Amino acid sequence: MSVIDARVRLPQELRPATAYAAPRQQVEQYDRVLQLTDKMNAGRLADLLQAMDDEGIGRAVMHAESEGGEPAEALNEALCRVLADHPGRFAGIGCVDVAESRPTRIARQTASIAGLGLLGVTVQPAFFGLDIDDRRLYPLYSRAEELGLIVAVHTGITYSRMHPLRHERPELLDQVACDFPDLKLIACHAGWPWVTEYCAVARRHPTVYLEFGALAPRYVARAGTGWDPLFGMMRNVLRDQVLYGSDWPMMAPARALAEWRESGLPDAALRALFHDNASRLFGFGGAAR
Repeated sequence: MSVIDARVRLPQELRPATAYAAPRQQVEQYDRVLQLTDKMNAGRLADLLQAMDDEGIGRAVMHAESEGGEPAEALNEALCRVLADHPGRFAGIGCVDVAESRPTRIARQTASIAGLGLLGVTVQPAFFGLDIDDRRLYPLYSRAEELGLIVAVHTGITYSRMHPLRHERPELLDQVACDFPDLKLIACHAGWPWVTEYCAVARRHPTVYLEFGALAPRYVARAGTGWDPLFGMMRNVLRDQVLYGSDWPMMAPARALAEWRESGLPDAALRALFHDNASRLFGFGGAAR
């Protein structure tokens, strides 16, 4: 079966700032839990391509996400160069400048992402002190719905000690899904610790997908970690709304795929997770082989 990785990051070496840096209070817990700075600075496009070849990943969706400090247009241009240099290996999710941007500029940047041939927009509201349903983001959501773009939203815990958890609560994504019923939404990182509530949001909105980037599947599959409702529903009622993502370089694809295969999910659920749901959502076409 050809695997689709629904979330990898634009390598730091290709970004305007070739070394990752962030305020200490934002990054110190990320470094302790995920070794974020070291992994971001060590990740190379050549290493990602090799990992994809080694693990049978036919295509990956690369996100030019921004936590601030790097201009969106430069990130999107770098992403487009990767796509042009490696046709058929990557699809792209662009970003917009959220900090201090006027609504009209955000709307125009969203339209420009469609013009570049990218599939969607990635946004991390909490890192800019915004709720997921903040009115300043509504021009983004509206233009994305109009243009058929997917919006990938950071959900659940952020380890930044500068940004409160309340910005990422599930009822905020639910409000957006209610207001934009034709907008495809990806809840990146699947919303822990509000797993039950995010399951409810996805269950009532078939336009909402839950993605597991940077998460260790062995903990998702382990009883008592808080993931129990989602892991149970991946077999049945939410089987068609979950996406495998590594969030490379945060999680090595080899580890993530091995742990999912050892999780006890039936073959049909693994096919949906690894290939079929992403193929349908991103318009890649073709069934899993």
